[in-house]
Amino acid sequence: MDNRPIGIFDSGVGGLTVTRRVMDELANEEIVYFGDTARVPYGSKSKDTITKFAKQDIRFLISKDVKAVVIACNTVSSNSLDELKEAFDIPVFGVVKPGAVQAAKATQNNNIGVIATAATVRSGAYKREILNINNGSNVSSRACPLFVPLAEEGWSDEEVTYLTAKKYLSGLIEKNIDTLVLGCTHYPLLRNCIQRTFGESVRLIDPAYETAVVLKEYLVKNDMLRISSEPAQNRFYVSDKTETFSKICRQALGREFEADLINIEEF
Repeated sequence: MDNRPIGIFDSGVGGLTVTRRVMDELANEEIVYFGDTARVPYGSKSKDTITKFAKQDIRFLISKDVKAVVIACNTVSSNSLDELKEAFDIPVFGVVKPGAVQAAKATQNNNIGVIATAATVRSGAYKREILNINNGSNVSSRACPLFVPLAEEGWSDEEVTYLTAKKYLSGLIEKNIDTLVLGCTHYPLLRNCIQRTFGESVRLIDPAYETAVVLKEYLVKNDMLRISSEPAQNRFYVSDKTETFSKICRQALGREFEADLINIEEF
């Protein structure tokens, strides 16, 4: 038994989609969420800067006495996971490997697409992980940077989003992919629009769900589940107060939560 909370962080508020999956799989667990809304996006930054920011984020979560950390950010997971695992004496989980495993299992024709931020695509992390599992796969990646601001505007199914998706994804359609990894935690918020662009024949993989399953398996195996009759109390923190947090809360979690403002530079 370990009644300490689970820490989850993202460069902004897209990680709330991961939070939702963790809440669904581990309803009795308490969560401390941090969104680095003052410095979003991470996807356009250098690897050194991404790692520096991620270390500050984890130090903040550790100050809240979390028992494990979920990196709800594909950019950090793809660029900095190994270094972060070495730097901290706490279980740290990324979202890339769980998503890659499921994509490799799901494909029928071995043509897999990955959409993500520029930094995630540049890292090649998804391609490496998928090929480690199935070296016969053809992996095609596409950076879709405008998807993040569209998701944060709440334009999940607007015509402008659909036209943007068509522009970004036409090349992947030509690759005859049958499986697509949503390689950024904001992208599940645009799921309907992305599915409409590809049609129902392409299966969309949400690494958030797969990550929640891996986390649950780890906590069960290591006897770290929260055992309490008291309802879970989740806490949310941001580095800049914006309306976006409330908007994405409603979309991802089905209700609004109040987020406290912290100075991440202190960590």
